[in-house]
Amino acid sequence: MIGNLPFVACAVLIILGVYTLIFKRNLIKIVIGLNLVECGVNLFLITLGYKSDSIAPIYTMAGKEEMVLPTPQALTLTSIVIGLATTALILSFAILIYKHYKTIDASKVRRLRG
Repeated sequence: MIGNLPFVACAVLIILGVYTLIFKRNLIKIVIGLNLVECGVNLFLITLGYKSDSIAPIYTMAGKEEMVLPTPQALTLTSIVIGLATTALILSFAILIYKHYKTIDASKVRRLRG
């Protein structure tokens, strides 16, 4: 029904995120690129667990109907929590770097190392 569209969206998100991580020097843009990769991987996990014409695994009176796999959904929820924590940590490092070096350009911070 939905074809390969979710897989294409996963690939686009991951490619944009990797491009941002490699070619951008602004620390905030690097964090955004990391979040794009994370969203692409989360969408990939959810897409792998999708089954057409199936019901949610929380519905207990399913009978003989086929259910969606709950494991990718649980992994995705765990990944979202871990991603939120790492994003907060990286942004706090970016704030400390800005306070210390007065710049958020990664190449200038490397040159100021001394």
